Amino acid sequence: MEGGYQDTRWEGYVDWRNKPALRGKHGGMLAASFALAVEVLENLAYLANASNLVLYLSKYMHLSPSKSANNVTNFMGTAFLLALLGGFLSDAFFTTYHIYLISALIEFLGLIILTIQAWTPSLKPPTCDPSTTPSMPCQEIDGGKAAMLFIGLYLVALGVGGIKGSLPTHGAEQFDENTPQGRKQRSTFFNYFVFCLSFGALIAVTFVVWVEDNKGWEWGFAISTIAILVSIPIFFFGSGFYRNKIPSGSPLTTICKVLVAAMLNGCMSRNSSNAIANLSASPSFEPETNKEPEENAKQTDEIPTQSLKFLNRAVVYKPAHPALQCTVNQVEDVKIVLKILPIFACTIALNCCLAQLSTFSVEQAASMDTKLGSLKTPPASLPVFPVVFIMILAPVYDHLIIPFARRVTNTEMGITHLQRIGIGLFLSIISMAVAALVEIKRKRVATDSGLLDSTAPLPITFFWIALQYLFLGSADLFTLAGLLEFFFTEAPSSMRSLATSLSWTSLAMGYYLSSVIVSIVNNVTGNSGHSPWLSGYTINRYHLDRFYWLMCVLSTLNFLHYLFWAMRYKYRSAGAGARK
Repeated sequence: MEGGYQDTRWEGYVDWRNKPALRGKHGGMLAASFALAVEVLENLAYLANASNLVLYLSKYMHLSPSKSANNVTNFMGTAFLLALLGGFLSDAFFTTYHIYLISALIEFLGLIILTIQAWTPSLKPPTCDPSTTPSMPCQEIDGGKAAMLFIGLYLVALGVGGIKGSLPTHGAEQFDENTPQGRKQRSTFFNYFVFCLSFGALIAVTFVVWVEDNKGWEWGFAISTIAILVSIPIFFFGSGFYRNKIPSGSPLTTICKVLVAAMLNGCMSRNSSNAIANLSASPSFEPETNKEPEENAKQTDEIPTQSLKFLNRAVVYKPAHPALQCTVNQVEDVKIVLKILPIFACTIALNCCLAQLSTFSVEQAASMDTKLGSLKTPPASLPVFPVVFIMILAPVYDHLIIPFARRVTNTEMGITHLQRIGIGLFLSIISMAVAALVEIKRKRVATDSGLLDSTAPLPITFFWIALQYLFLGSADLFTLAGLLEFFFTEAPSSMRSLATSLSWTSLAMGYYLSSVIVSIVNNVTGNSGHSPWLSGYTINRYHLDRFYWLMCVLSTLNFLHYLFWAMRYKYRSAGAGARK
């Protein structure tokens, strides 16, 4: 009976009541589907505000355009960076199940604060119209009112970070990675996770943005609040189906311990009797640990790999300090983390290109004819283009492209994670080239129409901007879904949530890098005796086409850099390059 029980339970997993998770009862696509449904509502609640927040801060909170833009950048960047905190807590102390519920409640609290402030005139600065009283500037929000605004915003950011750091991992953990079927289902999950993320964004940048612009921001915040509130019971209803991975301690502690041990042991005596490198010649090696004899016997047969050999110094007979005693498994886990970091770094440039979707691309489109028949499209709704492209491409990729690739390559994955990321990076190069060509055409229309210094709409449809959105949206699908799956499958099981959070960190760093590049470009081009490329009374006076060509060149160099690391990477996960 005991043996049969062991065979039916998921080793290392528990259910929501902290009892052993059982095969056939916990996990699978049904359990993961709750995470997909929740992602629609979660991203709706987040993007409904983030996509239009700059207008709320400038028009209703009376912040200057530069302050509004900086606050939006800080808010979005902080939310994605806090995904690292959510991932860390999921790995170290709590399950992804608990982190999601806690984070959703925190975001709900932040949205309630923002809704109350938007609904109550006394909690906002006095209304004013600068066009009627130009000599009296509007009073900027300050004091307790400003404190309430930013407490609400950053509670939302904290909640969003926790959700982004836990929900993708929670869904992916529902599948059995030891079977080909489980790995294929996990790949499908990541594809549809990006699809659901985009579906929530579609509702946010169309319906909710329209409500905010036409009915009032209090209604927009209320919709976001209801969305995140509804997501909590939906997620909770799936509790009986989830298998939750048992936390195995702080991954950062392991990483720091191995790095410090390797450094200190390397500075100490290099006596060969103390080196792990001679383990193969010393089968009687027995680490001085307090672990069980069976565990020590298992470790005796383990020899560290020769990649990143400097880390092998962390495993010695007598470490610099007893607290720095490291096992071979810990060293190999840290090696894996270090090997995936260059891949992570190469995706930041892509996200820097994506940042243009919410900045210059929106300004370009706003200067063009945005009418669809009698309907005028609000600029904040323009990201609908990449969102729709992603929603169309995701099922096509999963149900048509991948099965075809599996038949052609005769491999389980069809297209590997790194190939998928590489396709996204290549598409970002094309998108920047297309953006430059479209901008050349737009400025030619402005010149021919005599509207270079006018803010009137140009006689050219904003559908031209859809071309760069098409390629950037496709690049986002390939890269984000590929990154999420790559980090989850390649990272050690004790670090998966933290590693998966790097996907969102790349997005945040891309936004920050975009601001840095814009500042550098303006400083360099402005010092040459000419006007800076990205300044002027109207965007028609910008040299935006030159900026896009620069981004195209930088993206090309980044792609070549990526190829250098990707071609040398060796997968550790099962099925990554395995034959069917």
